[in-house]
Amino acid sequence: MEATIYTTLYEHGVRKTSTQKRRFEEDRMNQELRIINVYPQVTFQEFEGFGGAITESVGVTLEKMPEGMVQEILGTYFGADGIGYRFIRTHLDSCDFSLSNYSALDDESDMDMEGFSLARDKEHILPYIQAAGEAVPVMLTPWSPPPFMKTNGSKNGGGKLKREHYSTWAAYICRYIKEYQENGISVTKISIQNEPNAVQTWDSCIFTAEEEKTFLRDFLWPTLQKEGLAHIGVYIWDHNKERLFDRALAIIDEDTDHMIEGVAFHWYSGDHFDALSLVRKVFPDKKLLFSEGCIEYSRYDADNQLANAQKYAHDIIGNLNHGMNVFIDWNIVLDQDGGPNHVANYCEAPIICDTLNGTYEKRLSFYYLEHFSRYIKPGAKRIGTTQFTSQLGVTAFRNPDQSLTLVALNQEATSTEAFIRLDEKLLPIVLPENSISTIVIQGIPVTGI
Repeated sequence: MEATIYTTLYEHGVRKTSTQKRRFEEDRMNQELRIINVYPQVTFQEFEGFGGAITESVGVTLEKMPEGMVQEILGTYFGADGIGYRFIRTHLDSCDFSLSNYSALDDESDMDMEGFSLARDKEHILPYIQAAGEAVPVMLTPWSPPPFMKTNGSKNGGGKLKREHYSTWAAYICRYIKEYQENGISVTKISIQNEPNAVQTWDSCIFTAEEEKTFLRDFLWPTLQKEGLAHIGVYIWDHNKERLFDRALAIIDEDTDHMIEGVAFHWYSGDHFDALSLVRKVFPDKKLLFSEGCIEYSRYDADNQLANAQKYAHDIIGNLNHGMNVFIDWNIVLDQDGGPNHVANYCEAPIICDTLNGTYEKRLSFYYLEHFSRYIKPGAKRIGTTQFTSQLGVTAFRNPDQSLTLVALNQEATSTEAFIRLDEKLLPIVLPENSISTIVIQGIPVTGI
């Protein structure tokens, strides 16, 4: 067996990389310390892939860049030589990462939706989804219904969907999906509501568990069936992990089980990785989809690239090791301010574009994401591991071609020697301080699988 070890470290503001090829050695039975065991014969969930969001802010940012650079950036994510992204998420109507609030329909009297228009999407979003590649699967998520459908009469500030507009909103969502399909966009997943437990200064709408269940069971699902869209995967919750299991318990029952493909979640309230395990235990057939996470400038230091990149890797490893099936990051690019954003909720993206000078920078988080997305292939299955210390983050997968990918995160200020133990063989490695390493292992004998 041989391994290729890809390592990224960050010292004094400079990213350094190394690649080395090593062969496994015979297992010395007296080697008991610093072991990372890998068990390909023990498998867990199948992983479908990585992706990122293309919002109106992404589109507006790319519009300001030189034309050739736009395809270069998109290819860096989605191209044949890119880092392996294969999913896109975008917003149904406006979100905070839009230039302003907007709806596809604003006229309350137009219940036939004759004035329904995707003008904003067609200008700033659809061209970039299309340019990312044919048939890239897209997840659509609403942040807020139009103001006339809501109790507070506004896209912003929470409010609720009026009961008399449950059927209207269900029809509206289905119309949106169909309009996207007619424009060549492969919508394969939707979530019912982005962050249904959050009252935001931007586009937001509150759904209790009972309200979300009622809307799905009695309105959205029947309308999806009527419109020939029952194949679209429906995701509930789409909010932070701390109440993930509670929402799943409250919504999934014998009536709704067949309507729900999975549960979507964010990272903003902390780890709560065990919430994923609880959903996986009680609802083993449901997919767990990470649908959003970003470095918010209001909470984190934009200049601390190492800490921000480590946050990504820590969360991805924790999510993978507790059952995650899909990872979709938030905005794939933003401008030099971390926007545009119509309520100044500025955030980092893995690629930041300087729209004034027509240049872009791949942040350290981009390269940390690559350690996962390039080497854990769609259809890979997570495999068993044990490790000698909780100071390391470790996850491992068996790819469809039978190669193994192991990612190891060392957030400590000292380097760590370790021994990867697989099929009675050892691979000595050194994990430098403040580094992430991906080890791709080829030539595993049948006995190791």
